[in-house]
Amino acid sequence: MEFLAEYGLFLLKAVTIVVSIIVVFGAVIAIGSRSKGGGLHSGHVDVKKLNEKFEDYERELRSAIMSEKSYKAFEKEARKSKKATDKADSDLPRIYVIDFEGDVQASAVDNLTETVSAVLTLATPKDEVVMNVESPGGMVHTYGLAASQLDRIREKNIPLTVCVDKVAASGGYLMACVADKILAAPFAIVGSIGVLAQIPNFNRVLKKYDVDYEVMTAGEHKAPITMFGEITDKGRDKLKEDLEDTHVLFKEFIAKHRPNVNLDEVATGEVWYGTRALEHNLVDEVVTSDSYLMEQAASKEIFHIEFVEKKSLQEKLGMQIAHVVSTAVGQVASRSSRHQIK
Repeated sequence: MEFLAEYGLFLLKAVTIVVSIIVVFGAVIAIGSRSKGGGLHSGHVDVKKLNEKFEDYERELRSAIMSEKSYKAFEKEARKSKKATDKADSDLPRIYVIDFEGDVQASAVDNLTETVSAVLTLATPKDEVVMNVESPGGMVHTYGLAASQLDRIREKNIPLTVCVDKVAASGGYLMACVADKILAAPFAIVGSIGVLAQIPNFNRVLKKYDVDYEVMTAGEHKAPITMFGEITDKGRDKLKEDLEDTHVLFKEFIAKHRPNVNLDEVATGEVWYGTRALEHNLVDEVVTSDSYLMEQAASKEIFHIEFVEKKSLQEKLGMQIAHVVSTAVGQVASRSSRHQIK
């Protein structure tokens, strides 16, 4: 048993070392490949007509359920109907569906920018943009930029609908509230209108081992709290002041786009499931994105739009490793506290 215990400990150490090397290697690759890009994005716009997908579903089910004679009659009638519809296609309003899957850094904001630019080349006020948002929130400046991209759609007087099937919290809700209407699944997580800062501090560890650490700054409030410097009351107060100011800006942004929301009730950092979010006017309807789009398909053309960025093998590997690490960290954080999504 002692041998097994020692072997298990050795194996655990080995796995830890390997994982650490992979994480560092992936980070280096991702950073290096991005720096070579020079901020330019090369890629293409991928367009899929969702009406055809829904029609294929119906056709496959009918072919399995109906008799051969009945199915042939259905297909004949469907072809006639399609010919008549094709002539009027140019007059049908369109729905452009775009996706945003957010991480802490809101790294999808670059692709969102390109996708919105593509949609705005053709969309008109008679059309609609539907965005599927999934995000637990993250950095203020990147999610603020993502919200600004959605504002571009509103500025063109194009109706914007945001669908939340799983989670749109904190920065995710900052984006969602720009929309004309917000739809949420019954148990989708919405809200978390708060601001969070978590900074580990190793100053006591350094003191224990007699390690000196100095921070040189110019400016009274430059870096009030650091990972290795001693935390002072003055520095702590300054960081708290900054968090409160960010929270005020967050609330002002929501008040501008959703004036019917009682911020005194909801701007507490709490989250609500879809049905409860409706009671607080955080969303406008409880329905899934699939239900909404299938209902619209009868009278509108629906296109899924995605900007696909061209990536090298190094970039793909680095981004994949970074995504795995980010997901693992997010899972650990979500287990430790429900409110870590802020």
